Amino acid sequence: MNSSLSPIAILGIIAAYFALLILISWLTSRDDSDNSSFFLGGRKSPWPLVAFGMVGASLSGVTFISVPGAVGAGGTNQAFSYMQVVFGYLLGYLFIATVLLPLYYRLGLTSIYQYLKERIGPKAYKVGAFYFLLSRTIQASFRLFLVAIVLQNFVTGPMGVPFGVTVAITILLIWVYTFKGGIKTIVYTDTLQTVCMLLAAGLTVYYIGDALETNLSGMVALIENSNYGQIFFFEGGWTDPNNFWKQFFSGALITIVMTGLDQDMMQKNLSMPNFRDAQKNMAAFSIVLIFANLLFLSLGALLYIYATSVGIEIPAASDQLYPTVALRHLPPVAGVIFILGLVAAAYSSADSALTALTTSFCIDFLGMTEEDSNPEDEALAKATRRKRLLVHVGFSVLLFAVIMAFRLIDDKAVINSLFKAAGYTYGPLLGLFAFGLFTRLRVRETIQLGSFQVPALLLVCLLAPIISMVVDAYSAELLRGFQFGFLILAFNGLLTFLGLVALSDFSDLSNPMTEEERSA
Repeated sequence: MNSSLSPIAILGIIAAYFALLILISWLTSRDDSDNSSFFLGGRKSPWPLVAFGMVGASLSGVTFISVPGAVGAGGTNQAFSYMQVVFGYLLGYLFIATVLLPLYYRLGLTSIYQYLKERIGPKAYKVGAFYFLLSRTIQASFRLFLVAIVLQNFVTGPMGVPFGVTVAITILLIWVYTFKGGIKTIVYTDTLQTVCMLLAAGLTVYYIGDALETNLSGMVALIENSNYGQIFFFEGGWTDPNNFWKQFFSGALITIVMTGLDQDMMQKNLSMPNFRDAQKNMAAFSIVLIFANLLFLSLGALLYIYATSVGIEIPAASDQLYPTVALRHLPPVAGVIFILGLVAAAYSSADSALTALTTSFCIDFLGMTEEDSNPEDEALAKATRRKRLLVHVGFSVLLFAVIMAFRLIDDKAVINSLFKAAGYTYGPLLGLFAFGLFTRLRVRETIQLGSFQVPALLLVCLLAPIISMVVDAYSAELLRGFQFGFLILAFNGLLTFLGLVALSDFSDLSNPMTEEERSA
């Protein structure tokens, strides 16, 4: 590490950053901290701020350090192939803006999984909410774990601070600035965090250009003339993990499921006054996201070019390249900016995840509503605020426990497998929403398996991810080299959809739809 960039100096800057976050939290929640404010910001969020802030939440700490590292690592997402996924995002955002947002606003939802209750039934509602809680808990923990490892290796570890303390302080700080304002605070803190992330990437590019003694056009030429600048991959066919059509349609599906069917991301959209503002948000957000990903991919190419030119050994773990260069080989200010960007990247996804987990559990499992905070019933308002606070604390403790479990496992392959397994839970969500949107069928309550009556919907939603995992593991052998990659999400959702159709009661088709079903 640069001698002038001591761990104490870095911690001082991080402390100042969090003081600013806490100040924002106080300013946004001092007048109102009821359920309506926590869950949906009183439905008054300004769409330009939400659009910009969602960029940071979408990128996350994984993107901040892993996407640049993947550029020169070979395999999936090599060079600029990740842009094919990003272009697919645009198709997914179009579906969200024109189909899902109008639906959610028309039904006046706070938790998007309430739609499943309205359309399919209580079991679908609970299954959908549970799968969100499971997947988001693992993913948020994984992202915080990656960032905590970097902080431990480069900042707190050299000071003798145990890993558990680093993690505990990290989560405590999230809790402090989100427990009162919730989404009302997140809208503003995410904007600050997005600024820090993009500023960190942009200034790192500048310092690399300065070290290579070239300007912007020179850096563009370096990338174009390197092995890292290729965007489109058509030649390899379907066995190529970077094949354009696989990446493009995967990007669209990822967006629909991990944004449109994800409480974390949609909660910000639902916090706006009307769905027209939410549509404007999606349009602006998708445009900014394209340029943000181009910036991070350019940074990745330049990191490899710089490392090669000055003789830096490329780390075995590609996601360690960015921190290694920023903290040990560039000027101290670049290292400080990297740390701020990294912390911002981690917190922009983790803080909204913690808020969304709390919201989903309170509404979907405890039955809370925005109206519970009605000032006319002070006792009820106080009781629900206390209950919400306890849930918020509970999920904070759960995130800490999962991160420490990852540390105990201490096997990157196993942890990556757990992260990937969490992604399989989005398949049943995709199948459930598709079944609700594109059919008018009702799933049977139970089916007979031998001497047992088994809940039909639960059976489908459990078997689909398991079958998908097995098929994905052996797809190369079974399908002559074809590997699903992100398309396993589509296969998983299709299995769920077909299973629900197969176990539906087709006699319901003879009954006319009710007015409520028609409006849903």
